[in-house]
Amino acid sequence: MASTTAFKDRNLIAVIGDEDSITGLLLAGIGHVNEHQKKNFLVVDSKTQISAIEAAFQEFTQRKDIAIVLINQHIAEKIRPTVDRYQEAFPTLLEIPSKDHPYDPSKDSVLKRVQKLFGE
Repeated sequence: MASTTAFKDRNLIAVIGDEDSITGLLLAGIGHVNEHQKKNFLVVDSKTQISAIEAAFQEFTQRKDIAIVLINQHIAEKIRPTVDRYQEAFPTLLEIPSKDHPYDPSKDSVLKRVQKLFGE
C-alpha cells in the first residue's frame, strides 16, 4: 500500500467541462493557476478540438497536485478511448452531468468497472 505522503500534495480538483459547469465550479472556488501559469480547468465549446481535450486530460491526470478530475460526461464521450484506458486511483476520474446533458450510467467508465468487479 502506498504511503499517504505520496498523496499529501494532491489538493486540487481539475475540471474539463462546458462553460456552465466550469463557471459554477469556479464560483464555488476550485479555480487555480500555478506558478507556471497552468490552470486546473478547461472550458470546452463547439470550437474546441478533440486534441485539446485529450491534451488537457493527459496534463491533469499526470499532475501531482491534482486529486480529482471532473469531466462532463458528454465531453468524456468525445475522448472515450482515452478515458476508458485511464486506470489510476489518483487523480480520481469522475464523469459528471451538465445542464444540457443528463447523466447516463451506461456510459460511465468508472461505473462499468465497478459493475464488472461485482460481476454484474
